[in-house]
Amino acid sequence: MSAVAEVPASAGGPSKFTKINEAVIRIAGNSQDGIQAIGGFLARLAGRSEQEVMTFMTIPSTISGGPSIFQVRIGSGEVLSAGDEADMLLAFYQHSYEDHIHSLKLGGVVLYDSDHVTPKPEWSERYRHVGVAISGKTVEAIGGTGRDKGKNIFALGLLARIYDLDVPKLKKLIDERFGGKDTAILQNAITCFEAGYNHQLQDLLKPYQFQHAEIRGGHQVVMNGNEALAFGLIAAGVRFGAGYPITPWSDIMELLRRELPKYGGMFVQCEDEIASISMAIGGSYGGRVAVTGSSGPGISLKTEALGWAIMAEMPLVVVDVQRGGPSTGMPTNIEQSDLNIACFGGHGDSPRVVIAPSGVEDCFYTAIEAVNIARKYSTPVIILTDQGIATRIEAFVEPDLKNICQDLTPDLTPVADHKPYDLKAADGVTRHLPPGTRIASGKYPVVTGLEHDELGHPSGSPKLHMAMTAKRRNKLKKLAAELPAPQTYGPNEGQVLLIGWGSTHGPMREAVDRFRGLGDAVSCVSLKYVHPLPNGLDEIIKGFRHVFVVELNDEGYYGYGQFGAILRARYCDPKIKGITKVDGLTWKVKEIIDSVRAQLSQPAGKA
Repeated sequence: MSAVAEVPASAGGPSKFTKINEAVIRIAGNSQDGIQAIGGFLARLAGRSEQEVMTFMTIPSTISGGPSIFQVRIGSGEVLSAGDEADMLLAFYQHSYEDHIHSLKLGGVVLYDSDHVTPKPEWSERYRHVGVAISGKTVEAIGGTGRDKGKNIFALGLLARIYDLDVPKLKKLIDERFGGKDTAILQNAITCFEAGYNHQLQDLLKPYQFQHAEIRGGHQVVMNGNEALAFGLIAAGVRFGAGYPITPWSDIMELLRRELPKYGGMFVQCEDEIASISMAIGGSYGGRVAVTGSSGPGISLKTEALGWAIMAEMPLVVVDVQRGGPSTGMPTNIEQSDLNIACFGGHGDSPRVVIAPSGVEDCFYTAIEAVNIARKYSTPVIILTDQGIATRIEAFVEPDLKNICQDLTPDLTPVADHKPYDLKAADGVTRHLPPGTRIASGKYPVVTGLEHDELGHPSGSPKLHMAMTAKRRNKLKKLAAELPAPQTYGPNEGQVLLIGWGSTHGPMREAVDRFRGLGDAVSCVSLKYVHPLPNGLDEIIKGFRHVFVVELNDEGYYGYGQFGAILRARYCDPKIKGITKVDGLTWKVKEIIDSVRAQLSQPAGKA
């Protein structure tokens, strides 16, 4: 917490509030305790209060559940990461306390359930301890038959008192969450919240109050990355999708299955991944861009049909919500290790587009962009997001839907003639006509996964194969030339350039801010377009003595990481090095800073 000043509180309240700019709150317990619900309420309240917010969560991958955390960072200014250290730890159990107390800042507050936690005396000097019998007080509030179910809402009430949160807005959020259930459930939730809010902490902890947030110029919406991506697809005009459940993609599938029928569309859950992408390709052939998706294991199964879509030049959006791998790996943890399969997975020369959103808001707009690229270039586009973005909650200004939403209704206007694979087309960019379009010449094309002539008829001609391979390649080179040039955060020259992609964006920018605050000449570039790369990155690289690629995958045989290896292959520059990790957690700003310093401290020729 960044304390600003102490000011008198309103009449009837505690004597003083401590004004703060931001707070990082880590909630630790078991997944069955509604840990994510508390964090979700706090995050959505922040969004409705014109504050910035970012969250981080870990959940067990086993059905039986287990230890879980939810960290939320609320700020009156810009928030780019979920925070390195917590200002407050809310611990429900002894293991929650012992496993996570070291995530606190020195002097931070640990609020613990005294029914289940016994503080360690050796930590009493490092951290402020505040014990509340959360479980017992919850039972008192709603009666013995309720046991301690609802203690998460009691704890939410405690936090509302400690941080002087907007109680009417919180109660409205609780009503939205439980209002559709039995009235007794909603009443118990409100009772638990009020009991927690009215619990007297006396002089154990003075309450905090957030500085007024800067108005951002529009109504804010609050959602996680999976929700933003799914709504972006709907806004882009997608009306058909097919998929198979897998963590952490399943939430997108479920949202599309629920929402698409409202707009005249549908989403089909298929029997497997192969059927899913095949059905989506059929939907795209029908005249509208369709979507399918999965995580790493499912993307592996989709690669043969993906190659068919590339050969047939079908517009298609494929969502890959990355998780820890290989195989079933760590299905509820973050990793960026699907980059190679996204860019190169498959057989033969099969160029496709890969783009990676950097955050929750970017998921919404990236989904629209992916649809438009797929349509314009008649190619599959892979959206490479990850578990961290998928599950984290952010607030952003509500999109201007009236001007953003697209109608992709097929145009069946008759044409004189049509070649879907016309080799004379500029840069190889051609499009399919929707089935049913009248062609006056009577020469109707076909679609096949075999190599083909300009009308799609199969052909084994070496000359045609070379020409069609070049056509498929050159249209993506045209796309690369049209992509916006990368933008440097910080000056265009200096000692160190950090390059990242996807969810490394926020922590990397915060690392640059800290470096530059210390007088170090460090800048960064965050890339959305990872395949093909936009033009101009090579000129930026020339301005720096050291280039480090920050990503969440293994360093590999040669120590570069997956994207680092792509950049070295593209630019043949030996100063491009990797900063990688695979612990299943998002980057901390301190980790990036320490890794850069470690690299710079190595002898010349090794850094």
